[in-house]
Amino acid sequence: MISILPEAVSTAQLHGYLLGAVGPRPIAFASTVDEKGNPNLSPFSFFNVFSANPPVLIFSPARRVRDNTTKHTLQNVLLTMEVVINIVNYDMVQQMSLSSTEYGKEVNEFEKSGLTMLPSDIVKPFRVAESPVQFECKVTKVEALGREGGAGNLIFAEVVKVHVDPDVLDENGVIDQHKIDQVARMGGNWYSRANAGMFEVPKPLSSLGVGVDAIPEHIRLSKILTGNDLGMLGNIEEIPDTNSVQEFVENNMEIRSLLSGGERKSLELKAQGFLQQKDVLSAWKVLLAQ
Repeated sequence: MISILPEAVSTAQLHGYLLGAVGPRPIAFASTVDEKGNPNLSPFSFFNVFSANPPVLIFSPARRVRDNTTKHTLQNVLLTMEVVINIVNYDMVQQMSLSSTEYGKEVNEFEKSGLTMLPSDIVKPFRVAESPVQFECKVTKVEALGREGGAGNLIFAEVVKVHVDPDVLDENGVIDQHKIDQVARMGGNWYSRANAGMFEVPKPLSSLGVGVDAIPEHIRLSKILTGNDLGMLGNIEEIPDTNSVQEFVENNMEIRSLLSGGERKSLELKAQGFLQQKDVLSAWKVLLAQ
């Protein structure tokens, strides 16, 4: 293990460690205008949602490490206190990347990247028409985290209007995580495409799970089951009783065959297969079978 004191390495090197380790990061594709109404468009991966009531997004344009200058986005926000945050999907990732080029203040990144300027309803900055979700925001606070190169500037952006492309909604009017096809930043030149590597983890708050500590020791100390497997087993409201386990075994010839073979490893592998299929109840019954 390499241990590093932040003050012992250059800001650029520390920046590389931070971005390489903390990811994937969502992207705030921020649209602003200057005091004359000239548009600017730039992506920022120091970004997330921090409140729903009021709805607040925060992103952070950092001071440039090489010369300690600030970005046009920050300058414009301080002048107008308005921003539109556009969500980036896979279909526009190359154009988004192009817009991050450090063009001069007079250059319109919408035009340079081939993206469409769409007038907002409440704020002055334009929306990106190609973006699947667009947030019109009023800036409530800008907090500088430092004055040297690499220092972030937290922009608190309160959402005043949301625009959602109906093509990314499911039949219930909820944003479909496959259809929205978001991308995220990682270290170096690398991005992550959520649509190509998503997996679902049931929220533990929806039910009171028994917990890993309630799992019988012979299961908990398995050499086959992983920490993720145990977490899934622990996120069940009630451990199956003896009768339901016995009924499961009687109706499953494969499980009876594994039991007769007396090899515990095979049973645990079978249970792990059920867990991979998100069938936690069957996995429990296999593991409790005798």
